[in-house]
Amino acid sequence: MIKVEGYDFGFDESACFSCEGNCCRGESGYIWVTPYEISQIARFLHIDEDDFRAEHLRKVRYRYSLKEVETEGEYICRYFDTISKRCTIYEVRPSQCRTFPFWDYFKEHIEEVEKECPGIIRY
Repeated sequence: MIKVEGYDFGFDESACFSCEGNCCRGESGYIWVTPYEISQIARFLHIDEDDFRAEHLRKVRYRYSLKEVETEGEYICRYFDTISKRCTIYEVRPSQCRTFPFWDYFKEHIEEVEKECPGIIRY
């Protein structure tokens, strides 16, 4: 069980093994990546950074987000393997992914993350 100060819930990461990747699919959104994360992911994928930016990222004003894949009315992170139900870049996934579900937004909207994530345990 992972607990983070300031949150009224914990996260049982073993629930990820029975989940269908709910945090990696659904509505379209942004999966923000920093310059350092871009470098790490490109290196992990053995892709030139400029090619990675051009092919795998979308620029939103002054920031970059991973591109998503639209399939049957939902959006899926391009690095989520729908067969194995696992992240293919897990070792270098963005901090946004690493910190889920402990986002400030969910402090006030716990019911939203509870619907999405079977690993949420309220105190």
